[in-house]
Amino acid sequence: MKNFIQTLQNIFKIEDLRSRILNTLLFLLVYRLAAHVVLPGIDPTQLAGLRAQTEGGILGLLDAFSGGAFSQASVVALGIMPYISASIVVQLLGIAVPYFQKLQKEGESGRKKLNQITRILTVIVVIFQAPGYLINLKTQAPGAIIAYSNPEIISPAFFMFTSTLIIVAGTLFIMWLGERITEKGIGNGISLIIMTGIIARLPFALRDEFLSRLNDQGGGLVIFLIEMVALFAVVVSVILLVQGTRKIPVQFAKKIVGNKQYGGVRQYIPLKVNAAGVMPIVFAQAIMFIPAYVAQFFPESASWQGFASNITDFTSPLYNIVFAVLIILFTYFYTAIAVNPSQMADDMKKNGGFIPGVKPGRKTSEFIDDVMSKITLPGSFFLAFVAIMPTFANLAGVNSNFAQFYGGTSLLILVGVVLDTLQQIESHLLMRHYDGLMKSGRIKGRSAAIGATA
Repeated sequence: MKNFIQTLQNIFKIEDLRSRILNTLLFLLVYRLAAHVVLPGIDPTQLAGLRAQTEGGILGLLDAFSGGAFSQASVVALGIMPYISASIVVQLLGIAVPYFQKLQKEGESGRKKLNQITRILTVIVVIFQAPGYLINLKTQAPGAIIAYSNPEIISPAFFMFTSTLIIVAGTLFIMWLGERITEKGIGNGISLIIMTGIIARLPFALRDEFLSRLNDQGGGLVIFLIEMVALFAVVVSVILLVQGTRKIPVQFAKKIVGNKQYGGVRQYIPLKVNAAGVMPIVFAQAIMFIPAYVAQFFPESASWQGFASNITDFTSPLYNIVFAVLIILFTYFYTAIAVNPSQMADDMKKNGGFIPGVKPGRKTSEFIDDVMSKITLPGSFFLAFVAIMPTFANLAGVNSNFAQFYGGTSLLILVGVVLDTLQQIESHLLMRHYDGLMKSGRIKGRSAAIGATA
C-alpha cells in the first residue's frame, strides 16, 4: 500500500504526466455529459421501447460501446462506431489498393492523408446510418418523436434532416475528442472513449446481477461470489491472451515444424502466439453489426427482422458460429499483416543472427512463416472461445448485461486499453527515473492498439 501511494505521488510530481492525466479525465467527462444530451424533438420519457431493444443482443453491445447514448437517443447516439468502421475499411484498402499502400509508406505526410480520408469516410458512414437509427427509433418508440405525434409543431421531414445533421456532428465531435485525448492526454483517445462507455455500463450490470441473485434467479450471495471468482479468472486469462507470448524458444519452434535436429544453445525468436492482439475480434464485431444496421431501415419487414434477430442474438448458434469463424479468419489475416517473415529473416541476416540448423535468407523466412502458421491456430481458437464466452455465461444463468463482461468484445477491449494506458504511464515514470508501476517487470500492452485502426 505504501509503494502504491508513493507511485501515485510520483505520477503527480511529473508536471507533463499530471497535465495529460487531467486533460484525459476532462475530455472523457465531456463525452459522458454529451451522451446524456437528447436529440431535439425527442421526449426522453417515451424511450422505453428503445431501451428494451438494447437490453440484450448485439444492439446491447452497441449501446455499451456508446455508453448508453444509443438507448437514450443522444446527440452522440452512434458514438465512435462509424469512425471504427471507416478506419477498418481504410486499413483493408491499404492491403488491396496500391495508392493506399503508398500512403502508408510515406510516413507522417501519408498518415495525415489517411486520417483525412478516414474522416471523410466517417461522415459518409454516419449519413447512411443516422436515418436508419431514426427510423428504428420511430418504430420502437413511436411516441418519443414529437414530429410524428404532433406534426403541426414540426415537420417529420425537417426532423429527419436536422437530426441526421446533429448525429453526424455528434460523431465528428466524439472523433475530435478522441484525437485531442491522443494528442494532449494519456493513452489512445478512441480506445479510451470506447472503454469509458463499457465501464459506464458495468456498475448497472453488476447491480442487476446482484439483485437477481437475491430475488429472481436465486442462489443468493454464495452464487454471486462464485460468479465474481469466475469473472476474475476470465480477466486473468484475457490479460494473458492480450499480452501474448513475449518470445518463443527456437527449440520449441523446431518441435512445432517437426525438425528435431537443433543445438543445445537456448535462443529465442521474437514471435507471439497472439500476434494479432484484439484486432480480429474488432474486425469481426464490426461485420456482425452490419445486419443490425440494415434491419433498422426495414422495421416492417418480417423476414429481415427475423434474420437480423437471429444473427444479432449473441446466444443463438448462428451468431456464435459466424462470429467465431470470422475471428479465426481475421486472426490469420491480421497476423499476415503484422508479421513479415521475409523482413524478419533479412533483419536477422543483417545483424549476424541465425536459427541453428536453418540456412539464412529464404529458408529462415519459410521456417518463421511455418512456425507462425502453426502457433496462430491455437491462438485464434482461444481468441474465438473468449469472444463467445458470454453465451455460456448467459446459459449458466448470468444476467445478459453482466454476461457481456465474461469475455467477449467488451472485456477484451477493456483489458487491452487499460494495459496500454498503464504502459504509457509507466514509460513516463521510468523516463524520469522513478520506479515503474510493477516491481516484477514491465507492463506489456497489446501488439496492436484499437485506436490505430479504430
